[in-house]
Amino acid sequence: MNITDAPFDILNVLKVFGMGAFSFFVGILIAPTLRKILYEMKAWPERSRSKAVTGETATVVSALRKDERRDVPRMGGIIIWGTTLAITLLFWGLAEVTTSPLLEKLNFLSRNQTWLPLFTLVIASSIGLVDDLMFIRSSGTYVAGGISLRKRIVLVALIGLIGGLWFFRQNGIDDILIPFFGEVRLGFWFVPFFILVMLATFSGGIIDGLDGLAGGVLTSAFGAYMGIAFFQTQYDIAAMLSVMVGALLAFLWFNIPPAAFYMGETGILGLTTTLTVVAVLTDAVAVLPIIALPLLATSASAILQIASKKYRGKKLFLAAPLHHHFEALGWTQSQVTMRYWVVSAVVAIIGMVIMLVG
Repeated sequence: MNITDAPFDILNVLKVFGMGAFSFFVGILIAPTLRKILYEMKAWPERSRSKAVTGETATVVSALRKDERRDVPRMGGIIIWGTTLAITLLFWGLAEVTTSPLLEKLNFLSRNQTWLPLFTLVIASSIGLVDDLMFIRSSGTYVAGGISLRKRIVLVALIGLIGGLWFFRQNGIDDILIPFFGEVRLGFWFVPFFILVMLATFSGGIIDGLDGLAGGVLTSAFGAYMGIAFFQTQYDIAAMLSVMVGALLAFLWFNIPPAAFYMGETGILGLTTTLTVVAVLTDAVAVLPIIALPLLATSASAILQIASKKYRGKKLFLAAPLHHHFEALGWTQSQVTMRYWVVSAVVAIIGMVIMLVG
């Protein structure tokens, strides 16, 4: 039987899961070249990070990092969004210039499903790339190098505003689905709600602090939304998310200890903002706090630490974000990372099940 004569569901399985495998191997192939370029650029800050996001000296984290290598380049996230963009354009182009039913089927670039998440991924990752390029020649602090945190928040809010207006005006989306309860209509308040969700997800990007940590957590999160989209028969979204998961796994191949490069802002900014978009596109934003629980816990720990020091005059955690607290307790980096992976996989499954059965 010719593959184009195969049952519809088999073709969709090929489209979604086959794309993920293809993306992994593409990422694996391009990673060594990117690594070579980044090392030739010396794409790392001149000094290691010694400041917290508030500008204070991060004494505990600095002590934990005193023996850490300094010559590990940033911008490894290019593998993730670069692979995703390349594969998307490749199969779109093949579908445009051929009459092959199989290639037409494999093309997952569609106006109603993947335009907005792809646009978000590319734009946000490009902003992150600029931040990384500025940061690597800085003093290695949050406050002295790269795009300032305040400006990044404004830019993410602007992306959120564009996305929220697109959903509200172009797609007519103004409600959220609460599993087991039904839809809650927000009207125009959906737009500020979307902005807040995107900012909250972006704030969890500070999880990118240990080899393999952010990549593993985000792989589980995007994998969960891939499953949700697949069971909703939104196969174009599912295929794009599968490509992103494959690219994330390729990145992880080189990011596990000892890391060949770090994700950088070009990875974390693009991924966190895109995660918000696909959560809304799959009508599963209500389970985002569950699926992305490690991101939420990371962001919350930093906020609580700052609030505790300001109002109580003492720390709530030994160090913040939360993964540094576990390090300060005596966990090795590998223990922290792999336990986060386990938790991420479990909560991703829980969130996906709640969404599908609710």
